[in-house]
Amino acid sequence: MKQYFERLAKALLDVPYNELDTTVQKVIHSIAENSTVSENVNLSFRGTLTVGQRVADKVASFGGSWSFIGLFFAFIIVWIILNSVWLVEKSIFDPYPFILLNLGLSTLAAFQAPIIMMSQNRQAAKDRIKQDASYEINLKLELEIMRLHTKLDELNQKMT
Repeated sequence: MKQYFERLAKALLDVPYNELDTTVQKVIHSIAENSTVSENVNLSFRGTLTVGQRVADKVASFGGSWSFIGLFFAFIIVWIILNSVWLVEKSIFDPYPFILLNLGLSTLAAFQAPIIMMSQNRQAAKDRIKQDASYEINLKLELEIMRLHTKLDELNQKMT
């Protein structure tokens, strides 16, 4: 089988098999065995996530949604109205500059931003895996087309 890989690499790319990078070797190997190079990237990536990473993805998906914005806006309005009404009655728990509300907002931002960034980094890693898989598929297609051209040229020479 090793000799077949050598011949295939030499015929298609005019480079010895051992001098090819691992991605091209993988593609040549899949051509030789008539197998696919694509794989289900999402399932293989999802299986490697830790519990914390899955929680971060859930928090990021809710924290970046219109539902979160609407609920958070409603919470702030209710907070301000309650403190304004209670301000008139002199029974306030967070007076006008709303320092407690600002502390809560700052704490939320301090926790939410890194969680969303972790989720974005993981999404970038997924995108890189998908891009690598697309590259391998395109490379295999290109090599297969080169093989077909070679076979057609050989057939054309035999016929003439």
